[in-house]
Amino acid sequence: MPRRLEVDVSYAALHPWVPRRAQFAAWAAAALRGAAHVAKHAVVTVRVVGAARSRTLNARYRRKDRPTNVLSFTGPGMSPDGRNYLGELVICAPVVAREAKEQGKTAESHWAHMTVHGTLHLLGFDHERASEARKMTAREIQILDRLGFSNPYA
Repeated sequence: MPRRLEVDVSYAALHPWVPRRAQFAAWAAAALRGAAHVAKHAVVTVRVVGAARSRTLNARYRRKDRPTNVLSFTGPGMSPDGRNYLGELVICAPVVAREAKEQGKTAESHWAHMTVHGTLHLLGFDHERASEARKMTAREIQILDRLGFSNPYA
């Protein structure tokens, strides 16, 4: 984990319930723990958006014309000042709320899962192939367990 993690959060959607910056920082830090290739000073940006913005971004970057729970955009990396800009998470508040309800989870646990999931994408994890998905899923379950949340896939 980096010695210093800077988390920049912006809220374009506040309803339903959304986490505070400190919660996002704790969840992202947990996902970064053990990532040796991350610089001493890492930066992650979190944007909380509504369904319309999520849909627009998902259509543009993934060719899927619907809102989605989390999108991850890799950052430019190292800057001259020594900060490693890992990237940006765009999390859709209404989708996360709906999924939590449908899956019988607390809003907080699903937000934590989406933050960890997105942060792992910024670290290069993926789930396009079955072998990649198994590794990423196992890592998510381990991280969320350390944070006190149950297996999101159970």
